[in-house]
Amino acid sequence: MSIKVDSGGLIRSVPRLLIVGSFLPGFELERYAGGDLAKKLMAVGGKVITTSNVCSRPLRLLDMLRTVYLRRRDYDVAHITVFSGLAFFYAECVVRLLTFIGKPCILDLHGGNLPDFASRHPARIARLFSRACLVVSPSRYLYAKLKPMRPDIHLIPNAIDIRQYSYSFRHPLGARLLWLRAFHRIYNPMMAPAVLARLLETRPQAQLTMVGPDKGDGSYEATRKAAAGLGVLDRIRFAGPVPKGSVAQVLGEHNIFLNTTNIDNTPVSVIEALAGGLPVVSTNVGGIPYLLEHGKTALLVQPGNVEEMADAVKRLFSQPELAGRLAENGRRLAESFDWEVVLPQWLALSTQLISDRITRSTEKPGFAKSNIVGKNE
Repeated sequence: MSIKVDSGGLIRSVPRLLIVGSFLPGFELERYAGGDLAKKLMAVGGKVITTSNVCSRPLRLLDMLRTVYLRRRDYDVAHITVFSGLAFFYAECVVRLLTFIGKPCILDLHGGNLPDFASRHPARIARLFSRACLVVSPSRYLYAKLKPMRPDIHLIPNAIDIRQYSYSFRHPLGARLLWLRAFHRIYNPMMAPAVLARLLETRPQAQLTMVGPDKGDGSYEATRKAAAGLGVLDRIRFAGPVPKGSVAQVLGEHNIFLNTTNIDNTPVSVIEALAGGLPVVSTNVGGIPYLLEHGKTALLVQPGNVEEMADAVKRLFSQPELAGRLAENGRRLAESFDWEVVLPQWLALSTQLISDRITRSTEKPGFAKSNIVGKNE
């Protein structure tokens, strides 16, 4: 660990962290789970190693394992981002190696599919959780669903820099809609043009911007085809991915945020929309009801229900006091996700984990799980 002195003259330790995830080239570090944490720790003087940025999936796993072993003297704690599917296999392999070489690890759970994966593979989840010193969830949804597998899961939310988002509620509310996710079938991007088509019946000036990368499963092409079939292609701007630093500007150019997903956890894009003062209309799936409250911080609709989502948007136009209340409450909620709140929680967990292991190593040999008390719910 490195020792730093903060602005108040207090001495604090910053752990040397290895973050294991898929950090593919061509994207900013903060686009990835664990990437924001890496940047924040480096900003306060911490040393961070990330792996891996290799495009080939088999070679990526080999690179992860190689980094874990060869650089074992360069980090104090390994932080493993855990998703379902193939990424879960990556986590299993990496944690096995970390256990073998005696390095502590923190599992950082991500992805709305993880509870379903856990129900289909409970033994694999249990084994992985048992080998980790700490398991962290960014959402109350994953915490609630996976707590039976590990009762001492810690709750540390996804974070944003709240100062980057200028709060500005638009009154009167315009009809410039924003959709901001990756083009993938789980996010149901085809729903957004259908909602726009219904809005144009009463709001002929309505426009939609769709921001996000093409994940290559055909969803992008299907969305454009659906828009053309509905006759609304000329009312949609497909902006592609935007730099993280430009998200606040994009939010400022729009009035209402649509989240059409079929599977979700605690999407940072929704938190960013709340921070920017956009009323949010979202499908009520996965972790969304754990994040948003219908009628207080957003309007929630059934997944795939185009008519219900369009009616919810129309309701914002007809009830400006409701739209304003959602925007104000949403901003307050977003402020609780600020890095100034979240980063100290990560630092406390990491440094306490190292301290506990050092203490135990002087008392008795062998490995024991951490008894850290963190922010649980």
